[in-house]
Amino acid sequence: MKITRTTTTLTALGLAAMMLAGCASASATDDAAKGETKAPDEVRLGYFANVTHAPALVGLSEGLFEDALGDIDLKTEVFNAGPAAIEALSAGAIDATYIGPNPSINTFIQSGGESAHIIAGATSGGAALVVREGIDSPDDLAGANIATPQLGNTQDVALRSWLAEEGFETSTAGGGDVTITPTENAQTLTLFQQGELDGAWLPEPWVSRLVVEAGAHVLVDEADLWKDGAFPTTVLLVRAEFAEEHPDVVEDLLEGHVASVAWLDEHADEAPGVINDALEEATGKRLSDDVLARALENVTFTVDPHAETFETLVENGLAAGTQKKGSIDGLFDLRALNALLKKDGEEPVSAAGLGEE
Repeated sequence: MKITRTTTTLTALGLAAMMLAGCASASATDDAAKGETKAPDEVRLGYFANVTHAPALVGLSEGLFEDALGDIDLKTEVFNAGPAAIEALSAGAIDATYIGPNPSINTFIQSGGESAHIIAGATSGGAALVVREGIDSPDDLAGANIATPQLGNTQDVALRSWLAEEGFETSTAGGGDVTITPTENAQTLTLFQQGELDGAWLPEPWVSRLVVEAGAHVLVDEADLWKDGAFPTTVLLVRAEFAEEHPDVVEDLLEGHVASVAWLDEHADEAPGVINDALEEATGKRLSDDVLARALENVTFTVDPHAETFETLVENGLAAGTQKKGSIDGLFDLRALNALLKKDGEEPVSAAGLGEE
């Protein structure tokens, strides 16, 4: 199997290419209707170059996807945040992606439940609000400028929801009691170091990079806002059309994912080096040992998507003004995952009444 990696920045030209890919996907659907569906030559998988996406990094580096997919090639796209990955998924440019829960919710609601399904969890924890010296309580945030990875992404919604609970007004157009500035993660670090940002709500390793490299401190660990500290940071989302046409291929991809999460659990000593090598391949840069060690302390890798949290996530997105009203009944399809878990003698995970399990 050949693995092709691409770092994606969405442009008008890129979106046009995605639409062409979507047309090709529509052609495949026509073939399926005629009973002519055949196994694809490749699977196109999105992920982020974040510690919270370590199951993707390890699955690629250790050949676990390769083993599971056999002769089917794997093409990967690296994204900065969820909304960009959703654009690619919706356009048919990728078939599946590691992504945060809120963009998954958004695409499902906007499509009336037709776009994609969560087939597994990947990571819990590993997100926080970090701030500059002099901000020691929520009251100190009045007039502050805080960054998030992208408007409507999981950390953006978390920040807006938390600020609302603290009595601050914000706007998706900017302004308000606290200004929220969606900013690419690497740029956030630079702007914070230059004193142009007062803080950021970010996933790992960016939380730890701002703490270790830029002198930030944690004001809010998102784990403290959830029961038992368990909340989904990353899930595995699959385009519904692709899953319907190629369920066996999706099962193979899922098998590689389950193996990746198990590998992380069983190789804790080796994991930092493997993750850092994968991050360097994706971004051209390695993390310092201190940053990586701190980041890994704050995440848990698990195939449980924590479906029980998703109704609250919907409420948060509505309150933040970053998503439309709608039902998430059917968002999860955990049947293949639970079949694999049963085969391995593991306990099944719950869809919390929001889909198949």
